[in-house]
Amino acid sequence: MTGSPAEMTPTESGEDAAPARKRTRQPEVRRAAILEAARDAFAELGFAKTTIRDVARRAGVTHGLVIRHFGSKEQLFLAAVPSSRNLLAEVAGDPNSLPTRVARSYARRMSESGGNDPFVALIRAVASEEEAARRLFAAMQDESLEMYRRVIPGPHLEERVSSVGAYLIGVTFSRYVFKSGPLAEMSDEELVRHLVPNLRAILLG
Repeated sequence: MTGSPAEMTPTESGEDAAPARKRTRQPEVRRAAILEAARDAFAELGFAKTTIRDVARRAGVTHGLVIRHFGSKEQLFLAAVPSSRNLLAEVAGDPNSLPTRVARSYARRMSESGGNDPFVALIRAVASEEEAARRLFAAMQDESLEMYRRVIPGPHLEERVSSVGAYLIGVTFSRYVFKSGPLAEMSDEELVRHLVPNLRAILLG
């Protein structure tokens, strides 16, 4: 027996649910719609509470189509965050100016997402789905490592890339999750100026 409207959750009643998009038959358009819906859902609900059915509804496609394109929620999450190919296009160039490009890429991505980047959802997922978060972070680290191999030479690259990830996780937590303290109060340009020397020390020594 179904509950009364007063007993139904916002998601069940549809009152506060994100509107579904109109369905389309164009494969690339549908894939792009799925990824956009996934980014919104992961940022809004977190990894644990996001379901493939909700992403499908937001994108205006079927649950089966999302599974066909991405296979699982974890794979969908990884597809929704910037890939190494996307990041490489932004950071490729002179290694000496790499820290500036990384800092600007990070600040721009977080600004454009309003702080609701899937990376934020990953950090929040640690408390509720620790093992899934660990696998997702490991996959993201592997992609980052492959990207940096093409850009900067030198020994101990894996440790340096891991340190960059740990540093940016801390910045992300302070500025976009906890939203308190000096990092949260900086403008984007101030953040970039703060990040550059620290990234330089980690990446280039």
